[in-house]
Amino acid sequence: MATHTIVDQSTCIACGACGASAPDIFEYNDEGFAFVHLDNNEGSAEVDEDLLDDLDDAVEGCPTDSIKVSEHPIVLEEV
Repeated sequence: MATHTIVDQSTCIACGACGASAPDIFEYNDEGFAFVHLDNNEGSAEVDEDLLDDLDDAVEGCPTDSIKVSEHPIVLEEV
């Protein structure tokens, strides 16, 4: 089963929790907001199976629930 992830930067508070939990998945832009560096936060890249535990930790540790995970590519609707 494929796993895709994306950060909703409209709700991210730049706390750094996801990068601490999953540094192989998340990086930060110039404003400090997290993004998925695997695909420049497009929600299209599959997360490697060996990184799924780290991804789960990041999702659980995100205080704003900004990390989205799906079996399919993700597209965030702009508000």
